[in-house]
Amino acid sequence: MTLVRYQNQLPSLFDRLFSNDFEGWNRNNFSDTNTTLPSVNIKEDADAYFVEMAAPGFEKSDFNIELNNDLLTISSEKKITNEVKDDERISKQEFSYQSFKRSFTLPELVEDEKISAKYENGILSIAIPKKEEAKPKPVKQIKIK
Repeated sequence: MTLVRYQNQLPSLFDRLFSNDFEGWNRNNFSDTNTTLPSVNIKEDADAYFVEMAAPGFEKSDFNIELNNDLLTISSEKKITNEVKDDERISKQEFSYQSFKRSFTLPELVEDEKISAKYENGILSIAIPKKEEAKPKPVKQIKIK
């Protein structure tokens, strides 16, 4: 007698290529200036999710953070002027996060009214608290009668 039917848990590369994940990523994560997107760390604990974006050289006013339904979007429209002094020239310029947009779909069980953000030491940190029903519950012992 078979209790559990075998199911392949890993999607094939073929399935991934034609899924909407790639399409959504391309649409929701881009840089207008053909530069690198800022790197992101996403963490979670029992009470909240945390998004950290490495964006050195920015000011708080350079960021725009929006929540539209369950889509969190972080963007920047920083204008950079290439000021060159009379006695210098730029041979190579690699770092410039000028204009970008990154979007993340949030789980349904978050307290969207309590989302907070801060920018400190080149890191944009966003805290997304979980609703009570999303937090893990302690182990409950059930007595046998």
